[in-house]
Amino acid sequence: MSEQAVSALLSDPRYELLPFMGFDYALDELPSGATVAITASPEKGLDLTVDRCVEVATERELEVVPHLAARAVRDREQLDALIGRFSDAGIEDLFVPGGDNKKPAGEYTSSFELLQDLDELGHDFAEIGITGYPEGHPLIDDDTLDEALAQKAPYATYIVTQICFDPEAVVDWIAGIRQEGIELPVYVGVPGVMKTERMLNISRKVGVGESIKFVRKTTGIIGMMKQLIGGKGRYRPDKLVDGIAPFATNESYAIEGVHLYTFNEVADCETWRQSRL
Repeated sequence: MSEQAVSALLSDPRYELLPFMGFDYALDELPSGATVAITASPEKGLDLTVDRCVEVATERELEVVPHLAARAVRDREQLDALIGRFSDAGIEDLFVPGGDNKKPAGEYTSSFELLQDLDELGHDFAEIGITGYPEGHPLIDDDTLDEALAQKAPYATYIVTQICFDPEAVVDWIAGIRQEGIELPVYVGVPGVMKTERMLNISRKVGVGESIKFVRKTTGIIGMMKQLIGGKGRYRPDKLVDGIAPFATNESYAIEGVHLYTFNEVADCETWRQSRL
C-alpha cells in the first residue's frame, strides 16, 4: 500500500463525536485544531447537540460541525434561531442529515426541505454537508436515494458517506455519482477502532448496510466477527482504508479524506491513525 495514498486519506480526518458517553474526555483526545462533527440524537434531543456545539466552538481550539437533523427541527422560525446561534459562535460548517427521528418534530420530513429553507433564510456557513449511502438505506429505495442526492447537491459543498465496511461498494458508489454529474468532494465514513462488544452493538443498531449482512450470511456470526476484528477482540478499519486509499489520489474520485465514526473512542482511533501514517 502506497504511503502517499494512505497519508492522503488519513492526514486530515473529520472526527464524529456523540454529545454524551464520555464526550468531554473524547474532546481532550482530539488533535489541536481538529474538525469535530457533533451528532444529533433522537433520544437526547436537538438542544443537547446545539448547546454542546456552541460550547465547544467558543471554548476550545476545534472546528465544530453541528449535525442539524432535519426531522428534529420544528419549523423555519427555529431554524432561523439555530442559524443565529451557530453564527454567533463562529461556526462555519454545518452537516444536514435527514435524521433518525421516527416522527418529525415539525414541518421538515427530509434534509432537502430544510436545505431549501436554509438557503432562503441566508447563512454565513462556508461549508454545508449532506449524507451519501454507498450501500443504500434500509427504509428508502435506491432510486429515491439517488433522486434525493441530486436534489440536495446544489445546496451542499461536500458529502459524508454512512458507515460501510466494504471498500468496493464505496468506490463504486463514488464512481456512480460522478457519472451522474455530482462533483461534490466526498469524506468516506470510516468506523473507528472499537472493542468486540461495541462493534456487535453498533452492527445491530446502526445502518451498516449489506456488507455486514453478506459477511454474516456467508461465514456465520463468529466468522463475521473474525473477519471484521481479525480475531483480536478489536475492530480496526485497515482493510477498508487499504481498499479505498489507492483512489484517494485520483482526482476524478475527489475523495477529500475520511470521516471517523469514533463513537467517542478517540484515543484508540488516534493511536491507530498515527500508526498508519
